[in-house]
Amino acid sequence: MKLLAGNSNHPLANQIGEYLKVPLTKAIVRRFADMEVFVEIQENVRGEDVFVIQSTSFPANDHLMELLICIDALRRSSAKRITAVIPYFGYARQDRKPGPRTPISAKLVANLITQAGAGRVLTLDLHAGQIQGFFDIPTDNLYGAPIFEHDIKEHLDGERLMVVSPDVGGVVRARALARRIDADLAIVDKRRERAGESEVMNIIGDVSGRVCVMVDDIVDSAGTLCNAAEALMSKGAKATYGYITHGVLSGGAVARVRGSALKALVITDSIAPTEAVRGCPNIRILPTAPLLGEAIRRIAEERSVSSLFD
Repeated sequence: MKLLAGNSNHPLANQIGEYLKVPLTKAIVRRFADMEVFVEIQENVRGEDVFVIQSTSFPANDHLMELLICIDALRRSSAKRITAVIPYFGYARQDRKPGPRTPISAKLVANLITQAGAGRVLTLDLHAGQIQGFFDIPTDNLYGAPIFEHDIKEHLDGERLMVVSPDVGGVVRARALARRIDADLAIVDKRRERAGESEVMNIIGDVSGRVCVMVDDIVDSAGTLCNAAEALMSKGAKATYGYITHGVLSGGAVARVRGSALKALVITDSIAPTEAVRGCPNIRILPTAPLLGEAIRRIAEERSVSSLFD
């Protein structure tokens, strides 16, 4: 196999290469003066099984174009199979029409990746599971729950835990983690007045005296998470933690987390952390390279990926 990395998350790509003991393929991924993306692969990839590692994180459109052009370059270089490894699939929140005359951008991006020449997609904790069906090629959606389970058992062993879904839509994800760590489940009932703002209305479940673990796939502005943490503490929770797969953390999110009731926000490195994220005392980052690397190995060897979660 060969591994090719775009510019979105070089540290993660290097860690995956170290896990697999496979060096990254030599390539140039750069910009012209007008910011056009240019890709040149500097090794022979004819007949190879190539994995392109690229999150479509900020700046999302630039990184998406890098991914598409890398795939096209590999296809035109006669690679046998091209797998797009997208730890963070950036357009996943646009998975339906929330109102009239709005796009379903997740489907559009899925079409672009397929038409560019990808034969398979590997991703982590899609915002909505049905996005797998947007692709007309095999798609493996890995779960962050095993990573979180290990960390929770290491840091919160012996506590009376309550897994909390920060909204009704995340109940399935929260229930899966609660089952893994043998904990009860609570739900935050919230009303969103406008995009980027939320108001916590009620806590469904008794969290008094419990260590609350909020679990979700994406934390962006962190408004919902911080409001939910305050609401849980006001209901008598002993402490609150956030376990979120993708730390988008845009705008003033890091400052919001720093001043919140959250004892810790635990995210993965699916998105390359900024200096502000790395410097925040109550944000911890968990590695995903072992999970992604093992999935890549199994795909290359035509072995089961789903058995990773048995």
